[in-house]
Formats: sequence, structure tokens, C-alpha cells
Amino acid sequence: MSAAPASTLVDLICSACGLTDTADEPRNVCRDCGKVLFARYDLDRARDSMRPENLRAREPTLWRYMELLPLRNGAARVSLGEGFTPLLSLPRLARTLGMASLLLKDESLNPTASFKARGMAVAVSRARELGLRRLAAPSAGNAGAALAVYAARAGLRAWTVMPRDTPRVPLIEARLAGAHVHLIDGLIHDAGRVVRRHGDWFDMSTLREPYRVEGKKTMGFEIVEQMGGRLPDAIVYPAGGGTGLIGMAKSFDEMQSMGWIGIERPRMYVVQSAGCAPIVRAYESGAETAVFWRDASTIASGLRVPAALGDYLMLRTLRSTGGGALAVSDDAIRRATDLAAGREGIWLSPEGAATVAAAGLLRDCDALRRDETVVLFNTGAGMLYPDLQPLPSAEVHPDALVIPGLDIDTDA
Repeated sequence: MSAAPASTLVDLICSACGLTDTADEPRNVCRDCGKVLFARYDLDRARDSMRPENLRAREPTLWRYMELLPLRNGAARVSLGEGFTPLLSLPRLARTLGMASLLLKDESLNPTASFKARGMAVAVSRARELGLRRLAAPSAGNAGAALAVYAARAGLRAWTVMPRDTPRVPLIEARLAGAHVHLIDGLIHDAGRVVRRHGDWFDMSTLREPYRVEGKKTMGFEIVEQMGGRLPDAIVYPAGGGTGLIGMAKSFDEMQSMGWIGIERPRMYVVQSAGCAPIVRAYESGAETAVFWRDASTIASGLRVPAALGDYLMLRTLRSTGGGALAVSDDAIRRATDLAAGREGIWLSPEGAATVAAAGLLRDCDALRRDETVVLFNTGAGMLYPDLQPLPSAEVHPDALVIPGLDIDTDA
């Protein structure tokens, strides 16, 4: 019986200034320039065992890529079966948008019903391995719920700070998992300041520790596996903090180094809300970093990020792949939600629906061509946002069996 695959983690490296640091002590950002730290691996050693043909017998979770994940001791793993979510074909929606091949990476089937489970599974596992006990993160909802759930699973304590208007479902989930939930007047950047004021909490904020991005990058590995070793022509991704986009770009570089793929890359497109679009504005102006977006407002709470620490990494990825950035309105998000549900039976999160709206705009201007294969991302379940959908009026067919107690009270 072959030995279980082991991490080939080497050290940490700053994504901006190139300073290296140890990976065997807790770290947040680069101690020299304050930018994002990346985990670095021995890719030559990883190549020996992490071959596509060897992966087929491994468990269908993100932990199948153990050589390129940062956990040195597998016993420290904290898992609820996250990852390896389906890559769904959307033939009816593709026809509506005038496209030949439209696919959806449906992250709503992760534990906690969002892609935040990926990053928190890896980051909480690594935090436990490094001896951390008190973890905290600001959140628009889903990241806080994921932190709470994985901390509970690991036997650690969790704090999450959220805006007062955070959707109810992740609030309930975080409280059920035993997290200390603090609601504030303000947005996620205000919540981040609260977290950073508490010196006895380890900050698990987006890209302010190096391991959530390692969980998110596995979406890139999975796409290549699920497409039989190929890459799509384009990816449309809803970006607030941008960890998933940045992680996938990192995974493509790692796969190239291991010989999985060549130098080609999918064109990466970011979609944001018109009410909070700092990356779009920076991309259009040719800037290398984004300016803080004032008075941010959108129904897609995951996109309500006025300033992202990884802005320079997102912009670099968009330009190097020949992609772009665009914003869609809340009305367009609502229409796309209805369209996807009616055509494909999938209740998308508002962030996921934004990618459908964006794909339509990109197709209209021929940035996405009819014969291309395009992957959209649904980052969470629509059911996490019940307040965005009006309660339907009761419609009872004359021949229907009416069960007492199951009437819809439209006046509630």
C-alpha cells in the first residue's frame, strides 16, 4: 500500500516584494511591505506523485491535492468533505445567451453552502497545526459562518464581526456553531478594523493570512481535472476580496510547473456590482491598485468590499490573461437569478447570478465568442439569501390536495 501523499510546503513568499519567511510559525502579511503572503512548494517533488492519473483513486475532496496544500501533518486536518464540487453544463442558458458551451462551477454544494468552506477548511487546519486557539475574521456573512463551523469542528474558539445588515442564514449558522458574533454599524472594512484591534485574536481575514487562498486555489485544479486536462477559454468570476480568482491563477502557475498544462491561460473576467466596483474602476483607468469605494451598496453582500488587500493581484491576473472587469446592476442580478432558475433549475446566490448577467454583456460585445467554452462561478447557494426573494402568493389548483397547516400566509 502506497504512503499517503504529503505536503511539499517549503516557505512563504511575499507576492509583492519577494521577501521569504518561515511557514512554520503563524504569519499574517509580509512583515516588510504588508502585502499578501503566498505558500511556496517544492514543485519538483510534488510532480513525482501528484500526476493526473494518480488522482483518480483519491478522495473526491480538495484534500486530494495534498502535495500542494500547506498541512504538514495530516492528523491536523479539519474537514467536512469540502471541494470537488460539480462542473455543470448549462445548455438551455447557453442557448439563451447565444453560446455553445457554458459551464457552472457550483460551489453551493460545499459544506456551509458556499465556497468559503474551501478556504476556511485549509486555514483552520493550518491554524490548529501551528497551535493557534483563538481565530477571528470580519465577514459579509458566509466567511464568518465557515470560520465558525470549522473552528467548532477543530475544537477552537471563533469570533466573527459582521455588518448589522448581514443576511440572516450565515448569522444563524455562526451562532449555532458556537462563534462569538459581533454586529456593527458599517461595512466589512469597518469589521476588519475591529478584528485587528484585538491582539489576542489571530486574524483570519481575506488574504491577511496565507492559507485561505490555498484552499480556494483547488477550484483551478478541479476545473482542469473535470475538463479532462483542458482549460476553458474564459472564466467569469464574482470578486469582492478576490481570493478565489487569485488562488486559481496561482494553481495554473503550479500546474504549468508540474507539466499539467502549458503556458496558455483562460481569459479571467471579474464581475462586481455597480454599487461597489473598485476593481472595475481601477482596471478601466489602467491603475495597478484600486481606490476605496465610498458608499458601497448592493444586494450581493459578498461583492460589497470597498477595498481589497489583493487588488494588485486581481488586476495583474486580469491583464496578464487578456480578460477584463465589468459591473452589473442589482436589477440585472435579480433578472439573472430568475433566468438561471427558470432555464436550469438552479437558485444562484446573487454573486453567482452576477456572472450570468456579466456573461450576457460579454457575449453581446463579442468578448465571449459563440464557439468558446466558458466557466461561470456560483459561489454560494441562493437559499443563503432568502430575504432577497419575495414570498410567492398562494396558488391552489381546484383538484389539488390541500393539507391543513401548509398554507402560505401571504400576510405574514
